[in-house]
Amino acid sequence: QVQLVESGGGLVQAGGSLRLSCAASGSTFSINSMGWYRQAPGKQRELVATISPSGLRNYADSGKGRFTISRDNAKNTVYLQMNSLKPEDTAVYYCSAGPSTAWGTQKFDSWGQGTQVTVSS
Repeated sequence: QVQLVESGGGLVQAGGSLRLSCAASGSTFSINSMGWYRQAPGKQRELVATISPSGLRNYADSGKGRFTISRDNAKNTVYLQMNSLKPEDTAVYYCSAGPSTAWGTQKFDSWGQGTQVTVSS
């Protein structure tokens, strides 16, 4: 299993931006699909965005046009740039890793501990 550590969460006003980072440890980061999920209080965990080893991306409708997922294989890091944040974006955001097909299948195997994002109104 890949070890994942998220950072970059915090408190931001509506309309603001945050950039989340996920540092991965392991020898196979470059062949993993990576994903960001979130879980709001009282809600199920939901997909935010995924990225394949080659840079193919999926976005949930909730973040499409506002969020951007990217990866830097040299740094073993995946990012989630979040712009125009809304109060409904408030959640714990989780980084995930899986096989190369996970960007489309959402079959992720490893999960980080999560980082809290709070958007005030």
